[in-house]
Amino acid sequence: MTLPRSPILVIALCATLVFSACRQADEKAKAPLIAGHASSQVYFGGDILTMAGAEPAYVEALTVRDGRIAFAGSKADALRAAGEGAEQIDLHGHTLLPGFVDAHSHLLNYADSLVQANLNPPPIGDVQSIADLLARMRALKERLKADDSTLLVGQGYDQDFLAEKRHPTAADLDAAFPANPVILVHTSGHMLVANSAALRLAGVTAKTPDPEGGTIIRKAGSREPVGLVQETGMMAFAPLLKAPRDPAVSADLMRRAVEHYASYGVTTAAEHLVVPAQIPVLEAAADRGLLKIDLVAAPIYLMTDTVIGTNKIHWGEYRNGLKYAGIKLTLDGSPQGKTAFLSRPYLTPVPGCRGDCRGFASIPQDEVNRLMLLAYRHHVPVFAHCNGDAAIDSLLEGHRFAERELGETSTDRRTVVIHSQIVRPDQLASYRQYGLIPSFFTNHVYYWGDTHLANLGQERADFLSPLNSALKLGIAATNHTDNIVTPVDPMFLLWTSVTRTTRSGKVLGALEKVTPYDGLRALTINGAHQYFEERTKGSLEAGKLADLVVLDQNPVKVPPEAIARTRVVETIKAGTVIYRTP
Repeated sequence: MTLPRSPILVIALCATLVFSACRQADEKAKAPLIAGHASSQVYFGGDILTMAGAEPAYVEALTVRDGRIAFAGSKADALRAAGEGAEQIDLHGHTLLPGFVDAHSHLLNYADSLVQANLNPPPIGDVQSIADLLARMRALKERLKADDSTLLVGQGYDQDFLAEKRHPTAADLDAAFPANPVILVHTSGHMLVANSAALRLAGVTAKTPDPEGGTIIRKAGSREPVGLVQETGMMAFAPLLKAPRDPAVSADLMRRAVEHYASYGVTTAAEHLVVPAQIPVLEAAADRGLLKIDLVAAPIYLMTDTVIGTNKIHWGEYRNGLKYAGIKLTLDGSPQGKTAFLSRPYLTPVPGCRGDCRGFASIPQDEVNRLMLLAYRHHVPVFAHCNGDAAIDSLLEGHRFAERELGETSTDRRTVVIHSQIVRPDQLASYRQYGLIPSFFTNHVYYWGDTHLANLGQERADFLSPLNSALKLGIAATNHTDNIVTPVDPMFLLWTSVTRTTRSGKVLGALEKVTPYDGLRALTINGAHQYFEERTKGSLEAGKLADLVVLDQNPVKVPPEAIARTRVVETIKAGTVIYRTP
């Protein structure tokens, strides 16, 4: 059987099929990673927030010795624990926390995006019209010194924020680029627009049928492609976007990506969609010592039969900063792209759909069942992309099927339901019952909350990424940026979970606001728990790794509106300072 393949897989398959949501104005001011550390340090002189309990707890000082936390308590005892000759570090009123644990993002895709055109609207980019979009693509061609045969890729456009309020078309692109093949990736990563040259190279014509789980949008009254393709329709463009890259260039992009994550206080990062071609890139980065932070990788489900039950991957073990943590399933699309798989239809028109528009299922149920059973049988964690409630239903059925077949139940598999955006209350109850972990995406409330109100209605939009409800059920939920979909900044992510404010200033789902401390737990100790690393990361306790971040203010104590303005002063990985602000 030929499986419908997720568009997210297309993005990972294609080094260029990504967009950078992280090119912010202050990035040029970031300092590079720095090396060197004393064998013992004592931190004091600021708020030292341990994240070790259900309520905020502070200590006067923290001792780090040989890369681990040796003591947390009074300054006098911390100095004794450090021994003679320890480096004494005055925080000067700044706040010390555990390093942030990235529950879900795409570090490799961010690395690739550094050499792509940024087509994002404000505040991430500055594209506000199709004319702006074309100007960025012309600038890319000039920057690359590309000839007329070079493929040009832009990423991050959002038709809802273009003046024209529509997707660009092949005709728009042809007028500016009659020779170059050009591909623009939507902000969701679940659809793209290609010009005529790119359509020809991909073999997409009027005779090309719509693939299962995808759509090729046609010109009115004909079968001619208009340029927009959705979901599995993107697979035809994968061969165009797999251009090999010089190893030195790959290494430099990886180094820059690691620096970027470290500059935001992230000490454990994620790449949750690894395809076969990326395995050597990851291994080379680990071998060359480029991973100054830990990187948790999840191979795509199409690799399942070759990497589960074989010796090709050693699961759950760090080697030079790299750990393969589980297998990645992608069960549906995106809500802002209106391809997330829903049990009730979208309320606004969906391109390529004439009625009962509920998005796409990316993997058939029988295959979901088989993959879940195989992973559970071999004790390999599952990371499942599920935006819509119908996709979540599919995952829950796969979980039940696998446990029935195995004749056992477990509450400690820590299957992660990535995004869990349009989830229902009954599904949250099932998460608790089965021990599943939702990793929410509260940045959506700000970036697309107003769009979701129109597309989904008030009730569903208010329950978007219901972090507070999950925490009240006793679920150790996490929160993520999905970088490159939104910026990697954990403090902005924290702000969205605390205020739930949209771009227009509306509060979306006030009952799902969390306290700053609970929001921080989702970014630290709960993130460590998601990866089975709560014994070594996520809180400032003796014996744990000295993965630390110093902030210029305490996000628990400042007014909620000030949280997003919190900045990283220093990032420490296993006792070594790897980033310091200028």
